[in-house]
Amino acid sequence: MRRLLPALLLLATKAFSQSLPIISQNPPGLRWQQVRTPHFRVLYPAGLDTAAQRTAQRLEAVHAPNGATLGVSAPPIAVVLQNQTTVSNGFVTFLPRHAEFFTTPEQGQALGTMDWLDGLVVHEFRHVNQFDKARQGFGRVLVPLLGEGGLGVAAVGVPQWFFEGDAVGTETALTRSGRGRIPYFGLGLRANLLSGRQYSYQKAVNGSFRDNVPDWYVLGYFLTSYAKTHYGPAVWGRVLDQYYRFPFYPFSFSNSLRRTTGLRVEDLYARTMHELDSTWRAEQAARPAPTPVRELAGQAGTRIFTQYQYPQYVNDSTVLALKTGLGDIAKLMLLGRHGREKRVFTLGPINIPELLSVGGNKVVWPEFRQQPRWGQRVYSELKILDLGTGRVRRLVTGTRYAAAALSPDGTRLVAVRTDASYHHALVVLDATTGAVLQTLPNPRNDFYQQPRFMPDGRVVTVALSAGGKTLQLLDLGTGAATNLLPVANVNLTNPQPWGDYVLYNSPQSGVDNIYALQLKTGQAYQVTNRPFGAYHAAASPDGRHLTFHDYRATGARVVEMPLDPATWTPLPAPR
Repeated sequence: MRRLLPALLLLATKAFSQSLPIISQNPPGLRWQQVRTPHFRVLYPAGLDTAAQRTAQRLEAVHAPNGATLGVSAPPIAVVLQNQTTVSNGFVTFLPRHAEFFTTPEQGQALGTMDWLDGLVVHEFRHVNQFDKARQGFGRVLVPLLGEGGLGVAAVGVPQWFFEGDAVGTETALTRSGRGRIPYFGLGLRANLLSGRQYSYQKAVNGSFRDNVPDWYVLGYFLTSYAKTHYGPAVWGRVLDQYYRFPFYPFSFSNSLRRTTGLRVEDLYARTMHELDSTWRAEQAARPAPTPVRELAGQAGTRIFTQYQYPQYVNDSTVLALKTGLGDIAKLMLLGRHGREKRVFTLGPINIPELLSVGGNKVVWPEFRQQPRWGQRVYSELKILDLGTGRVRRLVTGTRYAAAALSPDGTRLVAVRTDASYHHALVVLDATTGAVLQTLPNPRNDFYQQPRFMPDGRVVTVALSAGGKTLQLLDLGTGAATNLLPVANVNLTNPQPWGDYVLYNSPQSGVDNIYALQLKTGQAYQVTNRPFGAYHAAASPDGRHLTFHDYRATGARVVEMPLDPATWTPLPAPR
């Protein structure tokens, strides 16, 4: 016992340090209110009443099913809604035991087809249940001695991939969307396996400074899902029952997994990768031949994972793209059909909404800026670069714009804004002064993603409502909104107008590819069929070429293909 107590104190110190995030402060002028339900206390700043009531209802609805497969019924917990930041996130911590939801939704594909706060409810509350599973075995001793931080001490041997992967699996099982249903989520792992890049378990867990190793969310989702499929949905509850009997020895989690399933963690990893590899290769073999493309010149080699994304034509032969990677700070680059890449500008703390926009020889993007005194107040401000002069300017300070696109002549912007009351809006701005010219009506509070100006001055955007997603066309003169596609549980993203067509991304074939909708007829077409994924299409000004970024295991590359509607595959009319 004398030797055990110092060890427990050391573990307690480690767990406390891991479970104590640096909590940024809110401005003191906020007036906090609360909603109480039998199992939750939702704390929120005044003005967020509707979202808080809805979140409390959603939390109460998932309380029983969320923890069922772990055999947990979590005791009451506080949930804090943070509305001063434009960062999209959420977390659960032990000291004090509570959850925090950041209320600005993300713009990217990972959002899927469900409301942002609904997704946080299911994912983060699964973490609560995971941690409360520790109230058994040694946890019965540690929690009375150390308080709620004892949950962290007991869970010190549980790998991070389990926590995050199991939570992704839960959000996928309990909602119509969830990242497990989104091809983009597992894209890196699929590309690695189909390219012959299966790494060791240790590399998969610890990462790499050279290769793209998918994060804990991806790795954990597939590992935990394999076990649930082959050993039953409650398998991880049984593994943790074994683990918490005595968690403080090397390989305790792996040994608990072995006692339950007969597999060590390395065996689970090997079997999961083998099954995924076989499944994905069979799916790839059943698809049509890939669409031919040509890679633009000057892009980096493949020794270190490097990506070129979100291409936009500057002229008929030159494309602007975002370059990132394990060896690169994010920067804007010019690419052409010949010669070398050219650096244009190195970016700051970018809030890239999976979108770049060029218009009038300018490019716009959002960047985060933290208020120096009150750390919870994080703005998302637009920056505009004049490609002719190289001059960069911040449009307006203290704003909450999550995505923006320039008009073709570069005089106006359309931007997505989610305010502190969780109301979503499309805002039209003067691109010179930043003045708000128009706020489009949104009576149903649909969420907008990645808007673009049409050539005639209208705006096309992805609209997410209670029924799912659609492409929506908005008339700035009347404020009228027209759905271009039926509202459905399809993860549409990245609309890009071209003539009488709107190009967009869809995963409806099982792989993210580029599709087109003809406005005059309503006919939809599949434009590309690429092995891993084709994203962010843009048409050249002369209408002869289509560029997009094409995913590979070594990183996305910007490619071109002829822009010819006669080669596209018509899709059957939706039923």
